[in-house]
Amino acid sequence: MSAIAGEIIEPYASALMSLAQSRNLTEEFGNEIRSLLELLENSAELKNFLDNPVIKPQDKKAVLQRITGDQVNPLLRNFLMLLVDRGRILFLQGIGQQYLVLLRKLNQTVLAEITSAHPLTEAQQNTLTEKVKAMTNARSVEISTTLDPDLLGGVIIKVGSRVVDASLRGQLRRIGMKLAQ
Repeated sequence: MSAIAGEIIEPYASALMSLAQSRNLTEEFGNEIRSLLELLENSAELKNFLDNPVIKPQDKKAVLQRITGDQVNPLLRNFLMLLVDRGRILFLQGIGQQYLVLLRKLNQTVLAEITSAHPLTEAQQNTLTEKVKAMTNARSVEISTTLDPDLLGGVIIKVGSRVVDASLRGQLRRIGMKLAQ
């Protein structure tokens, strides 16, 4: 993220968090923002439409009204309209991600990014959640999973700047390094 983007993203995310806290909507906004981010991630077309400076603000607002419908709190919808009015809607993804960072801080939650060769069962996710809690002393853990068949087996856990490589590929690489010495 560039410094300029950071200067725009931080204040908007903080303002949204203040609004959410004042109305007791931090979790509701969090869930709605996660859905919006997922939508942007899965639709390059929507992202390009919102980011395009040539498209008129009222057209962007109409599309945002349509996709948010009744699923989004009116206060959050107004915030999206404000971003369009101020020419800041292209920072929506960054603002949304930063809001989630603030929400995790507020809830003493850490984000664990887990990469595995195969989808994890609920029991495996629960075990990893407990391990991450013990590792970080966090009150709760939010898990984001990615599949990478090249790992062969096991998992890689990333929490902040800490990485625990418990993948089969990682173990084989370590064995290879020991044999090479």
